[in-house]
Amino acid sequence: MTEKSVVIPKELVAALIFSVIAVYLATIVPTIEIAWVSGLLLLTVYLFAFEIVGVDVAATSIMILLGLSSLLAPFMGLEHGLVDNKHLFDGFSSNAVISIIAVMIIGAGLDKTGIMSKVAAFILKVGGTTEGRIIPIVSATVGFISSFMQNVGAAALFLPVVSRISARSGLPMSRLLMPMGFTAILGGTITMVGSSPLILLNDLILTSNRALPAEQKMEAWGLFSVTPIGLALVATGITYFVLAGRFVLPQTKSESSTSGTDTLEYFQNLYGLKPTLVEIVVPDGSELIGRLLGEIESTYSIRAIGVKRHGEDNMVGPGSTAYDTVIEGGMVLGVVATNIHIETLISKYKLKRRSQLRSFSESLAPNKAGIAEVVIPPGSKLIGKSAREIWLRKTFGLSMIGLHRDGETLRSGENIRAMPFHAGDTLVVHTTWQNLARIEKDRNFVVVTTEYPREEELRPHKIVPAALFFAIALFMVLFTDIRLSVALLTGAMGMVLSGVLKIDEAYDAVSWKTVFLLASLIPLGLAVESTGTAKWIAEQVLAVVGHAPPWVIQTSVAVLATFFTLVMSNVGATVLLVPLAVNIAIGVGADPAVYALTVAIATSNSFLIPTHQVNALIMGPAGYRVPDFLRAGSVMTILFLSVMMVVMNLFY
Repeated sequence: MTEKSVVIPKELVAALIFSVIAVYLATIVPTIEIAWVSGLLLLTVYLFAFEIVGVDVAATSIMILLGLSSLLAPFMGLEHGLVDNKHLFDGFSSNAVISIIAVMIIGAGLDKTGIMSKVAAFILKVGGTTEGRIIPIVSATVGFISSFMQNVGAAALFLPVVSRISARSGLPMSRLLMPMGFTAILGGTITMVGSSPLILLNDLILTSNRALPAEQKMEAWGLFSVTPIGLALVATGITYFVLAGRFVLPQTKSESSTSGTDTLEYFQNLYGLKPTLVEIVVPDGSELIGRLLGEIESTYSIRAIGVKRHGEDNMVGPGSTAYDTVIEGGMVLGVVATNIHIETLISKYKLKRRSQLRSFSESLAPNKAGIAEVVIPPGSKLIGKSAREIWLRKTFGLSMIGLHRDGETLRSGENIRAMPFHAGDTLVVHTTWQNLARIEKDRNFVVVTTEYPREEELRPHKIVPAALFFAIALFMVLFTDIRLSVALLTGAMGMVLSGVLKIDEAYDAVSWKTVFLLASLIPLGLAVESTGTAKWIAEQVLAVVGHAPPWVIQTSVAVLATFFTLVMSNVGATVLLVPLAVNIAIGVGADPAVYALTVAIATSNSFLIPTHQVNALIMGPAGYRVPDFLRAGSVMTILFLSVMMVVMNLFY
């Protein structure tokens, strides 16, 4: 009898290891407060890394434990709680969290006017539908924008754009949002106003100067002093995802993307139809010129669902294409057919098949059009008439590619458009979703396909107030000293009051998972700082490397700043570590301003877990999990440190 081997869950093994580390730390830390906070830090990392519960649930649970420490203080050996309960929920009113809520609303408002759809269409036109071209365009644009506005604002602004690109290109959002988000973080290092730590740095330098002798006083950094570092980091990030994206980026079913793949598989399995959507260009001199579209369709078993004449806009939907359409030179046809029929037509008339949609990338995108099932009900006025008689495509916008009758599926090559309709016939058609919604109200049809993207109610007439309030918010962010959250909320509420967004739409635009994740982590950062835990960790690390070469010490400062920014706010990490870094630099004879800059830049190295505002923002829409950040972020973290140190030693 073979004994069954016992498999111990990795979560249990990890829990034991983390527990041992926590007990060990409790024996070496100077105070009981630091011991408890260290234990909670380890618990947070464990919950995040192994996803025992959702990250927002984990963060909220840690916040509650911090609150309960006030009640349990006598049993924990504490005089008072780890965090004053009066400040436990300060995170929900913090500048960072309110700013995130505001930028989500602003992004939704801009999207509602159709601006983001046009931006997405332009990027697709320039970059096509391949990751290798779209990622650099989107990432470089966001990186540039985040160099002069808060990186979370730049990321939120482009979130709807990436959603549109994902829907129209068929690329999952998970393949696009992480490069965009990471580059938004990196772009904050291009100028001294790109991130909160860099904005704060000169004030911290001036504060440190008060305690320094005249010969050691530091000069403040200029607006573009950090530009070489920032540009190198952005270039590194883009190159990393272009070269290694296929290995490190997850391919998840995101909440926001729409793909036609499942639909095509459904029709293939049910009806045996294997349609392919392609663009065909009719070159000048082709023998196809002058022929009727319907004649070619019948002969070669293809179905044209869109037409674009040279120099004109493309035409899709009711009234766009008809049997008697005359084929012209330079015309682009959007065709649905099997590959073998498409290749036969192309070979016969020496046509050009495009590798991807260009003319119809917008109008025939999966979120705009697709394949659907429509039934002819008893009592329909169409019974006894054929698709050709009623001009089904031109009148109703339905391009029939299959007819299912009496358990048998007839295809477009079997002259189905000349067959009179029977009650109960199922038509497999290609149509726009907007047109399908209209057909649902027509009593001559019963639409079977109900799960399809509904066209949003866009408000292009509101583009002026949307642009105005966005410009007002941006102006206040860049050129006034008003708090970031107030500036952004001004723009957000301006869009609501001017009718760009309804208030319910504004609420729906906010990712509350992101809000709870960030707001709940802020008390943990407060506990790390107020109990002396952060200072103790910093002192231990620097004690180990205190006698090493200057570049090793500087790298250790950067690593320390990287660690702290994962468990507390980057501003808190900067305030804590800049004075330490200045004193260390003076002690080893290095430039204290450079060491201070090292801290301020390294606090942007936040890619391992979704505690950074940008990472938290993109996590939900892309369907990311913590292991996805660990996989892609670990390499990015090492690259960030390496490039930062090399460029700093070359230029400073």
